[in-house]
Amino acid sequence: MAKEKPGEFPYKRGIYEEMYKKRLWTMRQYAGFTSAVDTNERFKYLLKNGVTGLSVAFDLPTQIGYDSDDLMADGEVGKVGVPISSVHDMKNLFHQIPLADVSVSMTINATAPIILANYIVAAEHQNIAIKNLRGTIQNDILKEYIARGTFIFPPNPSLRLVTDVIEFCSNHIPKWNTISISGYHIREAGSTAAQELAFTFANAIAYVERAQKRGLKLEKFGKRLSFFFNAHNDFLIEISKFRAARKLWATIIKNRFGVTNEKVLQCRFHTQTGGSTLTAQQIDNNVVRTTIQAMSAVLGGTQSLHTNSKDEAISLPTDESVNLALRTQQIIAHESGIPNHPDPFGGSYVVEQMTEELVSESLEIIEKIDSLGGTVQAIEKGWIQNEISKSAYDYQLKVDSGETTIVGVNKFDEDEDVVSNLHEISTLSVNTQIKNVKKLKQSRDNLRVKKTLEILTEKCRGNENLLPHIIDCVKSECTIGEITQVMKNVFGEHQFSG
Repeated sequence: MAKEKPGEFPYKRGIYEEMYKKRLWTMRQYAGFTSAVDTNERFKYLLKNGVTGLSVAFDLPTQIGYDSDDLMADGEVGKVGVPISSVHDMKNLFHQIPLADVSVSMTINATAPIILANYIVAAEHQNIAIKNLRGTIQNDILKEYIARGTFIFPPNPSLRLVTDVIEFCSNHIPKWNTISISGYHIREAGSTAAQELAFTFANAIAYVERAQKRGLKLEKFGKRLSFFFNAHNDFLIEISKFRAARKLWATIIKNRFGVTNEKVLQCRFHTQTGGSTLTAQQIDNNVVRTTIQAMSAVLGGTQSLHTNSKDEAISLPTDESVNLALRTQQIIAHESGIPNHPDPFGGSYVVEQMTEELVSESLEIIEKIDSLGGTVQAIEKGWIQNEISKSAYDYQLKVDSGETTIVGVNKFDEDEDVVSNLHEISTLSVNTQIKNVKKLKQSRDNLRVKKTLEILTEKCRGNENLLPHIIDCVKSECTIGEITQVMKNVFGEHQFSG
């Protein structure tokens, strides 16, 4: 039997024969500040310094469907990302950034269809046809119920919205990744590497089945499914995890769904270095951690990479720390020699054994989820959340006892560092954002707003794809909060029992 090579099924050694010898991974840096204008400046700074793809962080109100002027948003506007309340914010976010030429990734889930609609209208404002847009919208609601918590609606209407995005983009934005099925946040919540893989692919199975139930063809929409994984500190396990991910997905698609199209079989993924591994103590140590993690992602064959900045455990990153994080990727790309060799750890008895063990353990977990009735049922029963909680608790016990060493935290600690030059949230920017939203609501054509929201309400009660109607609302200057409220009125809000 011929030895498996990169670019061959089951793609354990990489989805392309030459991997980075032909084309480097996309270098992204995640950014989102208190205003769209400030974030736009950071994007331009990143592009100037060599970033090849943008990644948008949204603030919490935007993620859960509140306008900046809503009382529920008080104290959270612009804290963990950029506030987007209307299409005007989206236009400001990408002012003078040619969206036909730049790949944009957006970390948004419950409000993904609304944010995507705003992005489409902003692109049209630049006279860009939506068929030419390139990028990714996370649109992965199941992991929100599992690990992250920014859900709004119950699972069933939420899955409808996910499928609406998949269907709309598949038909109208052929270069767009319609979903980024995320293990990242599952790992951040405390899962093991095997659980990260298993729960991610169990979610992916649920999305595929839901889309097929609507009548969508996996051979078509499956080409634009993408994944998002974490890179933690255990160097060899992480390399093995990325290799295992490709084998798992190819095996699931072929054996469970009977599809052999290469583009569907290939697991394309973005990687971000582990935010939960960053420490507030001795923050310079985070540069070393991030470098090790980034190398594992590259050695593991990622298609896209974000490197965390050293100061993210204590604040939004400064320009200087973001630049260093980007330079870390560039040094790996251009000075290390690693990209010259596809899957250089292939054949290592340690990595090969770890890879196969991760595949086997992950498949066992997926079989358990199947026995519970599938992912949605496993979430509703609390089984997945409980498994992650147990893993997180076991890990913390090892840290507390000293069995697991965190340098600068539970060993080799020093007197508390004095950290200066931290990014501060601008009160003026927050107040300006709130003022602008209120001004928009007074100055726009509110009769038109009322009419388009009424049409959206009617469509939510039916079964058709909601994206065209959400786009109409955005063009009418409806806000994200108003559109979300219409959906809440029809779909209800999700609450975990107990």
